[in-house]
Amino acid sequence: MVEKIKTEKEPKALDIKNATSCDATAQMLAKAEKDGVETAFHRAAAMRPCPIGADSACCKHCSMGPCRLNSKDSYGKVGVCGATIDTIMARNFARMIACGGAAHTDHGMNMLNLFREVINGNIKDYSIKDPIKLQEVANSIGIEVEDRDIKEIATDLYKELERTYTQVEGEIPFAKRVPEKTLETWRKHGVVPRGAMREIMDLSHRTHMGVDQDYKNLMTQCSRTALADGWGGSMVATEISDILFGTPTPVKAEVNMGCLKEDEVNIIIHGHEPNLLESMVDSVSDPILIQAAKDAGAAGINLVGMCCSGTDMLSRHGLPHVGNFMSTEAVLVTGAVDAMGVDVQCIKQGLATVAECYDTKLFTTNPRCRIEGVEHIEFDEHDARKCPDAIVENAIIRFKNRKMPIEIPNIKNTGIHGFSHEYINYMLGGTFRGSYTPLNDNIINGRIRGVAGVVGCNNPRVKQDWVHVELVKELIRNDVLVIQTGCSQLALAKAGFYTPEAAHLAGDGLREVCETVGMPPVLGLGPCVDNSRILIACAEMVKTGGLGDSIADLPVAGAAPEWMSEKAICIGQYFVASGVYTVFGVTFPIVKDTKFEKYLFEDLEEMGFGKWGFSADPHEMAQMIIKHIDKKRKALGIDKSRERVLMDMSDRQKLEAA
Repeated sequence: MVEKIKTEKEPKALDIKNATSCDATAQMLAKAEKDGVETAFHRAAAMRPCPIGADSACCKHCSMGPCRLNSKDSYGKVGVCGATIDTIMARNFARMIACGGAAHTDHGMNMLNLFREVINGNIKDYSIKDPIKLQEVANSIGIEVEDRDIKEIATDLYKELERTYTQVEGEIPFAKRVPEKTLETWRKHGVVPRGAMREIMDLSHRTHMGVDQDYKNLMTQCSRTALADGWGGSMVATEISDILFGTPTPVKAEVNMGCLKEDEVNIIIHGHEPNLLESMVDSVSDPILIQAAKDAGAAGINLVGMCCSGTDMLSRHGLPHVGNFMSTEAVLVTGAVDAMGVDVQCIKQGLATVAECYDTKLFTTNPRCRIEGVEHIEFDEHDARKCPDAIVENAIIRFKNRKMPIEIPNIKNTGIHGFSHEYINYMLGGTFRGSYTPLNDNIINGRIRGVAGVVGCNNPRVKQDWVHVELVKELIRNDVLVIQTGCSQLALAKAGFYTPEAAHLAGDGLREVCETVGMPPVLGLGPCVDNSRILIACAEMVKTGGLGDSIADLPVAGAAPEWMSEKAICIGQYFVASGVYTVFGVTFPIVKDTKFEKYLFEDLEEMGFGKWGFSADPHEMAQMIIKHIDKKRKALGIDKSRERVLMDMSDRQKLEAA
């Protein structure tokens, strides 16, 4: 190996077998150790998490501290200002929600700004690709669509959705999509969001020293802020992305590091904004740039996605995907990556060092996310080809001057991705009878026990992907249909769960449904911002009937088995506030046997919301979810065995004809 990639200090020896269940990542970690290159896996092994911070028993919100409370004697000590353990935990929890909510709502506002510029004709590189989705979204919030042209509808939709962010009084537009009983619960407890900017500002203020010191009052605003993300910013991002770039439908696609090609110019785009990758598709298809690559000795240009923007393109266009969050450094160790462009969220600063070690061209592209020492090429949608073209040109130069030995894991996994809410509706009911009735009916008759959303990140504190895979394996074995977003989707795709043939891993009832419909037992909905698709699906299940009047009545649950970011806490809280039992793994920022723990894990459910749960063990987590689903089934009176009638597509079409 070339001497220049040696670091000054050899990285800490890593137990690779227990660090990841992804074979490609394991292969690259072994190579990194041989090359003397450090990754997040090594840093996690060398640095233990702070036990006080992990329990959220530390307050550093003013310079009288930081104040560290002993979690073993949580009510025997207070902070210098007198703050109790419950106040400190609630404030820390609230700050995570404020920051996590800001991340997704800012992304949603960026998409809405793009939408406005497209409507006004100021951006020519994008257009409205799904006018039907435009009309459906507009109609769902009371905008007239009959006998109106697309631009008029789009203009009204923009103006209405802008209130999601800027409104200081009233209710956000997508509150109209919330089941009435759920909305009544929100109004009763004062958690219906006004506007995202107002809620995030309000919550951030409350966490300042000497402001809100009642954990229950803080949690009310936590719910309000989180709901402004789930039913606001994130939902706007998803719906506008569909309108501009097309609503996903099932597509066969490949994932894992084997998607890299030694004889082609390999370019990775990593982050969360779909705009850059959409424009990159145009750049790598440009005949002039393709010829430039061939002139440099390449067979072509190979564009692949990574992390959430990659999952978006995987779901929407079938673009190959090389790995989730904890593989972002490892993939550079292949030596085959000629350029990586990053935008926002989940971008490790460690990428800069690893990229330098392997002569990979690394570029930041968004003004919100720069990395010290990394070249910045700003992406501007008004001149959408400038940045992508520059990345491609630099990648071609790197390919022509490759010096590093190439080692690409020979591992690729094929699966079916792209299950939007709209396609699930069609898949279950067909063209003529598209609805959630077959799903509800098969939950009622017991063929499907319930539905679980398994979502979220990777975390180097646990074995990469293993907790996701083991949890989902246990759930589908017990007839729980699983829907996924984000890094979790990639974990299961790599494990082979995204093919219809994987139905043999499911219980008898779920397997029969999958085989009849021709679907996998695990459905991928896209990036983490697309958790809003799960909310819409829950609302549709309530609207369809037979499973209660509120989202809190449904036999559903959520899980983030390997979470690591503040976004995850905000996502979890908007599911809990919507009525969904939500279980997290790895760790949870709380001191046991405190009033605040009881409030999150018990009291919220008694108020008509969902509740939180925690377990680091995927099998225990699965049993917690199954027990909750069974509890909801019993409350609905559908825990008794019933005659099972499963209609195929022709049966449903006969009913329509009749």
